[in-house]
Amino acid sequence: MQVKRFFAADMRQAMKLVRDELGADAAIIGNRRIAGGVELTAALDYALSALTPREPNRELESELRKTQSRIVSAQAELSNRGADSGGSNNRQLFAGLPLTAAEPLIEPHFDEPARAAAAPAPAQPVAPAVDQQLFDSMRQELSGLRELLEVQLGSLAWSQLQGSRPEQANLWRRLQRIGLSGPLARTLLEQVGDYSEPRQAWRLLLAHLARMIDTPEVEPLEEGGVIAMVGPAGMGKTTTLAKLAARYVLKYGAHNIALVSMDGFRIGAQEQLKTLGRILNVPVTHVDPGQSLAQALEPVLRKRVVLIDTAGLQASDPALKLQLESLAGRGIHARNYLVLATTSQKQVLTAAYHSYKRCGLAGCILTKLDETASLGEVLSLAIDHQLPVAYLTDGPRIPDDLHLPRKHQLVSRAVSVQIPQEPSEEAMADMFADLYHNPGKRAS
Repeated sequence: MQVKRFFAADMRQAMKLVRDELGADAAIIGNRRIAGGVELTAALDYALSALTPREPNRELESELRKTQSRIVSAQAELSNRGADSGGSNNRQLFAGLPLTAAEPLIEPHFDEPARAAAAPAPAQPVAPAVDQQLFDSMRQELSGLRELLEVQLGSLAWSQLQGSRPEQANLWRRLQRIGLSGPLARTLLEQVGDYSEPRQAWRLLLAHLARMIDTPEVEPLEEGGVIAMVGPAGMGKTTTLAKLAARYVLKYGAHNIALVSMDGFRIGAQEQLKTLGRILNVPVTHVDPGQSLAQALEPVLRKRVVLIDTAGLQASDPALKLQLESLAGRGIHARNYLVLATTSQKQVLTAAYHSYKRCGLAGCILTKLDETASLGEVLSLAIDHQLPVAYLTDGPRIPDDLHLPRKHQLVSRAVSVQIPQEPSEEAMADMFADLYHNPGKRAS
């Protein structure tokens, strides 16, 4: 029998190490949390009969004995007090406890209120102190077991799907190559049902995906008003604002548009917007940190379109909360668009949405489509959170690389930039394991 320990950052990586080293027949005989990750103990050619009984926990048994002793002492003390007072009041204290022959039921007498009132209140049993270290250790072990179970269930579900429904398993792989999330892929496959012809099923899947993408009926610039670009640093907010401003000036002229900068943190941000204003002959207003946005906007609210460039701040920065509260304040009536770079990782996109949704989002703008290797992640976010896609940018040219979204064209682009390699078995099993976090989203 071969026994080996594996160390990894999380349970899934540890399971992958076990599979790569010992194969799929290896048995997990132990797991625990350690500093920086998890530790798995696995064995090959492992017999269940070889398991030795776990050594009893002396500390836990001692605590249980102490608790039992305290309960017995408290019950004896209360019984003695009950005998002195006729036993009429202690019945409520023992509610839920079984009656014994030594404790006959004594009904209270209503003609003795003084005696009942004089009986001293019995002391409640004192609960033993909880060993916090032992509790934390048990909680970590249960958490590790749950994660291990999810990984095993995901791998089992994927293996069963490949064996019983190979056509649907192939569709799962193709959706994973696009980068779509597991819950969204499951929803799309439910729409398709059991189609025997693979090409027809794939075309129907893409048509359903296109219908799920939301786009505004009226272009935001045509609708007018106050439009703010929000999002983390590096997403392309200032460049997108420049493209929007140039698009409007070329179509309607410079007399009915104004630019506002709330970015007083990034070096050169205000100078960049000033340069843009001089080129387009458009007024530029700067809002200093702490200054009232409503007061700063008063001189330019007569303009048909006001574009606001915001600072890309970290979620933990207190200034971000003040900035978002200003945009969501009364009298502003700003339509805030979350600018998302399609080159960002899924975790970055999700964190950006949760950080900036507090100001109220009218939609999103997808940038850097010319640099991305996958569109599935950002499309999944927009669909899951019902964010209309207002604009697309796919290059540095102003304003030529700014486009209005077309649903089918966006899906076609997502397919064209899909990952060329087939997803690995571990990746598919991990995706199915993610579905087990939410029982309502499990793959069928």
